[in-house]
Amino acid sequence: MAESNRRGEDAAPEHVDDVFDDAVDDDTQDDDESGVSGGGTATKSRKVTDGKGSRAVKSTEKAEKVGFFGRIGRFVREIVAELRKVIWPTRNELLTYTAVVLIFVTFMMAIVTLLDLAYARGVLFVFGEAK
Repeated sequence: MAESNRRGEDAAPEHVDDVFDDAVDDDTQDDDESGVSGGGTATKSRKVTDGKGSRAVKSTEKAEKVGFFGRIGRFVREIVAELRKVIWPTRNELLTYTAVVLIFVTFMMAIVTLLDLAYARGVLFVFGEAK
């Protein structure tokens, strides 16, 4: 029993490795099909035929020129798309969060004010008041 638990020996059953290898293979196939690079950045790819066969070309390699207003339009569309993904708080949540922030800020202001007064009195005690 102790022999199989030593470091360097494979204590896991062999079928576990097969299942893990299958899962890794499935992940790599999904990444290849979805057009997502290994770094997590989405890249668009399209097939280009040149007579010899087809190959995938990234859109950054053969990007068509987009005008100034086209880029601004795309930027605005992307902003709207991102804002649609936001989970907006309800009115009750908003009021609760606002109250928590105001109470916390008031509490921190009180602490800073008390420390400021304590340090000011300490400095006046050490160095004396100007006469």
